[in-house]
Amino acid sequence: MRNLNYLAIEGVIGVGKTTLARLLTERLEARLVLEVVEENPFLPDFYRDMRRYAFQTQLFFLLSRHRQQKDIVQSDLFLPRTVSDYIFQKDRIFATLNLSDNELKLYEQIFPILEEQVPVPDLVIYLQASHDVLMERIARRGREFERAMPPEYIGALAEAYNYFFFHYTSTPLLIVNTNRADFINDPSAVDDLIDRCRQHQGGTVYYTPLTPEA
Repeated sequence: MRNLNYLAIEGVIGVGKTTLARLLTERLEARLVLEVVEENPFLPDFYRDMRRYAFQTQLFFLLSRHRQQKDIVQSDLFLPRTVSDYIFQKDRIFATLNLSDNELKLYEQIFPILEEQVPVPDLVIYLQASHDVLMERIARRGREFERAMPPEYIGALAEAYNYFFFHYTSTPLLIVNTNRADFINDPSAVDDLIDRCRQHQGGTVYYTPLTPEA
């Protein structure tokens, strides 16, 4: 993984980004960068009234993500590899979905300025799952503020993510079907994923992880 010093994992809420990021960090002896979610003071209100609290929620995330991504540039000499459970550009997915036209116009004046200051991953791993699997995983992890989240919002978000990554060309991209993946209990699935990352030659590649039945 000589040329993969910065790996980023992406996907819809509940798909398993943070879980996989932790596993890869341990396996690759890397530095872990996790998105700050629970610290957003507007998030519980957003899930209760999305229209009213969208802009405050979005702005907090934008600035928080920017601050974290700038810190990645200051690499640790003892842990030169970095694994993140998001990319900075994901912020625009949520903004496009949640903001009003006027709010989005203001947002689009701010985002490009901040985007220029953040590093670009060497490889992005995009995790996909069906709507039913996503809802099951969200329910299983039991975050209080996510209980008010409408299932149709997750569906719309999944469509927005798929559209974004269908047109994504900024970095090499590995799209992973996680419907039957069990990275926690099946170390061989993690090993196989790491091998796929090592073999990635650029562009977009689709991949289904190994399963015990395979």
